Amino acid sequence: MSIVAHLDWRRMVHGMQIGKISKCRGYTYIGLLIIVMITGFALAQAGTTWGEKVKRAREQELLKVGDKLRIAIGQYYENSPTTIKQFPQSLDDLLLDTRFPTPKRYLREVYIDPFTGRRDWGMLIASDGGIMGVYSLSGSKPYKHANFRPKYQYFADKKTYGDWIFAYIPSENLTSSLSKRP
Repeated sequence: MSIVAHLDWRRMVHGMQIGKISKCRGYTYIGLLIIVMITGFALAQAGTTWGEKVKRAREQELLKVGDKLRIAIGQYYENSPTTIKQFPQSLDDLLLDTRFPTPKRYLREVYIDPFTGRRDWGMLIASDGGIMGVYSLSGSKPYKHANFRPKYQYFADKKTYGDWIFAYIPSENLTSSLSKRP
């Protein structure tokens, strides 16, 4: 092959590559933008779904932890050493009840509120000044609005998690208040 033919062949190949690249550049850029847009949309959907799952898990944790606190308050009240029953004065009283010669424990720890991430709870105060129940200090709107267990059916259609009150109601007060109804 002669030098001139070789140069012509290189120009032809080089010209074809340049032509192909210049024609495809716009389509490649648009294709890349579409892929970035689809990826961004998918990640946004995944983030939203993940956030909802986390909130629902925290909601279930609040129901579990709130119920444990309610049960511990009830045990403290029912196990009062005297005939006059008392509610705990603080949540720390549930960790170590020193009203007995041998201290009793109703909880191993004061549970963390799943929504606030702190051990601070709102307190429902009884007439004797003790803690009758607890509630979350979160102002978030709940996902769950129905199908609660019978003891928590009054949680239905509450506006915030702070409206979910986990209270121990002594049975004697409950029966006496029911018998006073006309």
